[in-house]
Amino acid sequence: MAAAPRERSPFLGLLPLPERTAVTQALRTETVGGLVLLAAAVVALVWANTPWSDVYEQIRDFHFGVPAIGLDLSVQHWTADGLLTIFFLVAGIELKREFVVGELRTPATAALPVVAALCGMVVPAALYAATVMSGGGSLEGWAVPMATDIAFALAVLAVLSTHLPAALRAFLLTLAVVDDLGAILIIAIFFTSDLNLMALGGALAGLVVFYLLQRHRVRGWWWYVPLGITTWALMYNGGVHATVAGVAMGLILRTTRDKDETSTPAERTSHLLHPVSAGVAVPLFALFAAGVGVSAASLGEVFTQPEPLGVVLGLVVGKTLGIFAGTYLAARYTRARLNPDLAWADVFALAVLAGIGFTVALLIGELAFPDPSAAEHIKAAVLIGSLIAAGLAALLIKRRNGIYRRLYEEENRDDDHDGIPDIYQRTTGPVPANADE
Repeated sequence: MAAAPRERSPFLGLLPLPERTAVTQALRTETVGGLVLLAAAVVALVWANTPWSDVYEQIRDFHFGVPAIGLDLSVQHWTADGLLTIFFLVAGIELKREFVVGELRTPATAALPVVAALCGMVVPAALYAATVMSGGGSLEGWAVPMATDIAFALAVLAVLSTHLPAALRAFLLTLAVVDDLGAILIIAIFFTSDLNLMALGGALAGLVVFYLLQRHRVRGWWWYVPLGITTWALMYNGGVHATVAGVAMGLILRTTRDKDETSTPAERTSHLLHPVSAGVAVPLFALFAAGVGVSAASLGEVFTQPEPLGVVLGLVVGKTLGIFAGTYLAARYTRARLNPDLAWADVFALAVLAGIGFTVALLIGELAFPDPSAAEHIKAAVLIGSLIAAGLAALLIKRRNGIYRRLYEEENRDDDHDGIPDIYQRTTGPVPANADE
């Protein structure tokens, strides 16, 4: 007698309780930070288009630091190379958490979001390349439309007051985490200046010491903060973008608990730095990166010059097609059955929302186009493309919000007030009080 076919696991179904708790905590901070980021971007745009725009430029271009060790940077570069290191440190921690205990811990669960994210990076880059080659432009900005800004996307959801189910939010978060990894690799490989091997050797030695301190369970910020700053400075002087140091340290931090621990070093660091990253570092970067002059002529150039047009098409069209097609094909070939309460229209709306590429896209745009005038057009294209993606996603998500509200209320109902949603007790029996640990 032939064995019964194995039932396919539901895609975008109910998350395990520990994963749902972790995702909820992470997204709460990202949502608040996203609203601050949105406000900072608006302030930058308004400020750069007022009679006080020269004050904005003077502050943005003001240099300070320690020239003797090669750290005499403008305010804009301090926010991009310095503060964004905190953002990438948190991203590194989240990436490691995904690999150790999250959706990326096994090939079966990782295949679908990884394929979707990779397609969501390759297709925008290819569409950008096709656009600029047909228009005789430069391929330098091929990586600009590849990154999703999770904070900005969540800010859009917060403004819309949507009730997106936890599984959809988690899928968006996982896409952004894989996106961040791709952006890190691109920055490290393709956007390096003349390498200083001695400084890079020193940075590598710093990371080895960082690893040994973690391995031997050494505690105390007085060890890690000076070491982290030194490693960052050596990485910067070594010619590799300094934010790579933040990612490396995030990946080194331990994410598994010892028997006598209530939290891991990665959890403690993330708890401490996540609000700083979302509420201070990224908004300040946006404040000094998003201030571009907006006029009818400059907006027209976004749609007539091949490079900025390639960025807009990459974000709006490329991201949507890449993520949706990648998700559909991966689900088809990994035997993943879509949650019957949802439809592929929900995945499409999420793919459109992922076209919001702000923070990392602006950073890569600055690296790819050192010329200020060219960079201004690319920044304007990132802003316009992200705005179009946000508007289209808002229409699609609002159209389905009645269904989302029902699912959201069902998965959050707690009639017995025990702190555990009733849906988990119905599907799996009583859940221990420490299930989220």
